[in-house]
Amino acid sequence: MGYDVARFQGDVDEDLICPICSGVLEEPVQVGSQLQSSVSVGEVMGSTAWGELRGLPVFPAAVGVRKLCSGMQLSIMWGPHLFVLLCSLEMPKDELPNHNCIKHLRSVVQQQQTRIAELEKTSAEHKHQLAEQKRDIQLLKAYMRAIRSVNPNLQNLEETIEYNEILEWVNSLQPARVTRWGGMISTPDAVLQAVIKRSLVESGCPTSIINELIENAHERNWPQGLATLETRQMNRRYYENYVAKRIPGKQAVVVMACENQHMGEDMVLEPGLVMIFAHGVEEI
Repeated sequence: MGYDVARFQGDVDEDLICPICSGVLEEPVQVGSQLQSSVSVGEVMGSTAWGELRGLPVFPAAVGVRKLCSGMQLSIMWGPHLFVLLCSLEMPKDELPNHNCIKHLRSVVQQQQTRIAELEKTSAEHKHQLAEQKRDIQLLKAYMRAIRSVNPNLQNLEETIEYNEILEWVNSLQPARVTRWGGMISTPDAVLQAVIKRSLVESGCPTSIINELIENAHERNWPQGLATLETRQMNRRYYENYVAKRIPGKQAVVVMACENQHMGEDMVLEPGLVMIFAHGVEEI
């Protein structure tokens, strides 16, 4: 192990401080741009300053960063001919003089940045394709509504398509549990309603029901069992029976009629209810 720094008078050169035990190197040797100690690995591994991870020594990250920033290469002898470098490479001793950790790490970072750029490009392309598909679907629906008057049978087909679209959206949402029903905001203002509406749009909510859901976020449109504070307090014991889905990123849930047919008519509303809370909404 290295010498105790306290044994020396004055400041000790940082390059002479062992990055492993924080002591002063014993018999330091200059190898190229590196300072190494002749202390054996066996002695180093006996220090409490070291840990083991899958059989390899682990040294403090702060030390590695300091050495990296100072432009030095830090290597630890692991066996008689193998070195483990700061950049996590293992290489034979005779290849060590031609290796530069900084250049290797820079190459790794550049490869990662290139990969990230490729993934971002692919993601943008997918989003563009998805937006085009959504526009095509809206055009198809508009076309079906336009010709429905000519062929009434198309009305049933349109309703089936819309219902399946609603089910697909509902199934994409995360199930939610409300832990504090007393935190319900029964009279949300226009700003809060606009925030919730934006989240519904971003979640893929069918445009045919968005406005209805937002209207059903206010108690003036709620069914009889939820219409007033008094009735809500009396019926609170039934709330746990709701099948609720969380509106992504918000303290709010949707209680859709298609998933809550087991509830009484005075507790649900078509196509569903939006319930906004100050807190207490958790994903299951």
